[in-house]
Amino acid sequence: MNKHQFLVVAALATLTNIPTWAQSPPTYSWTNLPKIAQPAFRKDTITILAHGAKPDGVTLNTKSINAAIAACSQKGGGVVLVPAGLWMTGPIELKSNVNLHLKKSATLLFTTDKSQYALVEGTYEGKRAARNQSPISGVNLENVAITGQGIVDGNGDVWRAVNKGQLTDSQWQEKVASGGVLKDDGKVWYPSEQFKRAATENKSMLLAAGKTPQDFADMKDFLRPNLLVLTSCKKVLLDGVTFQNSPAWCLHPLMCQDLTIRNVTTKNPEYAHNGDGMDIESCKNFLIEGCTLDVGDDAICIKSGKDEEGRKRGMPTENGIIRNNTVYNGHGGFVVGSEMSGGARYIFVSNCTFMGTDKGLRFKSVRGRGGVVEHIYAKDIFMKDIAQEAIFFDMYYFVKFATDGERDERPVVNEGTPIFQNMKFENIVCNGAKKGVFIRGLPEMAVKNITMSNLVLQADKGVELIDASGIRLDHVQLITNDTKPVILVDNSSNLTFDTVQYDANTSLLFSITGERSQAIRVSHTDLTKAKTKAEFSKGAVEKQLVISQ
Repeated sequence: MNKHQFLVVAALATLTNIPTWAQSPPTYSWTNLPKIAQPAFRKDTITILAHGAKPDGVTLNTKSINAAIAACSQKGGGVVLVPAGLWMTGPIELKSNVNLHLKKSATLLFTTDKSQYALVEGTYEGKRAARNQSPISGVNLENVAITGQGIVDGNGDVWRAVNKGQLTDSQWQEKVASGGVLKDDGKVWYPSEQFKRAATENKSMLLAAGKTPQDFADMKDFLRPNLLVLTSCKKVLLDGVTFQNSPAWCLHPLMCQDLTIRNVTTKNPEYAHNGDGMDIESCKNFLIEGCTLDVGDDAICIKSGKDEEGRKRGMPTENGIIRNNTVYNGHGGFVVGSEMSGGARYIFVSNCTFMGTDKGLRFKSVRGRGGVVEHIYAKDIFMKDIAQEAIFFDMYYFVKFATDGERDERPVVNEGTPIFQNMKFENIVCNGAKKGVFIRGLPEMAVKNITMSNLVLQADKGVELIDASGIRLDHVQLITNDTKPVILVDNSSNLTFDTVQYDANTSLLFSITGERSQAIRVSHTDLTKAKTKAEFSKGAVEKQLVISQ
């Protein structure tokens, strides 16, 4: 780019208010991964015992722990030590230059006394909302860490509603006997009458103009906090600790830069509503490695705000490395969306194992979200017993919440149109799933330019491509129970299938439907094993399928 061209681009960016991140995209790759700066701490150590904390599981240690953290920060930082013991506490506020270190057998157990948690301004799924103060929080910090081999327990069961069908009979009876109230039909347990009223009346927690958190006092019990929320922090480290039993999301770094989550365990019950493991929202430069997740919702989830509010924030989650992690229960192993209105890009996922998750690689959005998700790379992903799809894209994800405003759902391209494009997945093995690959874009905006190579997928069904474009499957083995068809193509174009292996005596290899299905190329694939190589319907024509060897 010469000087004149640069000035033109700069002028256009100014005129159109293109955010800085959109003007000069990075060029990361597997051989040039993002660099994540690490925090550094003084060796000075302050123990919470010195400020009067008691590990008896009864004494409320909120003041003692916060006093130790504040004193450490004021002296220039260092380590605040939590020795072995059961430390009952209310909300903890982190400070800059402090490493909160939990020794093995140390448990921070957050009190069930909800009066200890102030009503504060927070976010709910990307929008400003009233929340109860998080058990652990920090804002505008730099050089901050929670490390060690201890446990952080949010005592989340006292905050959450539970459906009867999610528990065994004995668990349900125990839950009912613990207190709380039931829904009128007897099928849902609520922590309190206040919670029940807010839930059944579908009350919103959003902070509309003129509203303050205190205006929501009549539904305080309903405003479940995330266990850990760090907002606009730099150089953050979470290392070795177990975070469990969260009232809502477990770990929520928001608008942070240089974030490392290493060797962390997140645990929530399977029935935990919004029991996500990690929600990385509008963060830049992050590393998640060596972690174990067993949660009640999405496990490792990428977000960047919701709808117009997220687009106005304009902060994508970008420049991330996610590697060497194991996910057990969860709605998805690695997830993008659905609140991704600020976009996501340059994220590298490798050497991860998903065991029994609902979905494996999960991408979700809906009309009205907007945002561009691109340059997502995944390799060496190993899955077993996936309940639904191993690789999943769906632009029709929609669950109606009280916090949802009106959304433009017209099938036209505008600022609310989500764009998912330019990704590459390789070396992926799945032993057991309902579907190997499912991609469903929008008629007005296909999911496009996704390359998948060296896949071995054992599933009930093989591949379904709906409103997709530029999809390439290269060296893919599909071992399916349902062979009619193995591959479904509906209103999708510019597809390449190169070296596809499938079971002998297959009934139908390709079902191609829709008049917009075109430019479908198949090469280096033995078609003789299928009783019927392809069927065409609903406007699809045979000439759009080109076969070569």
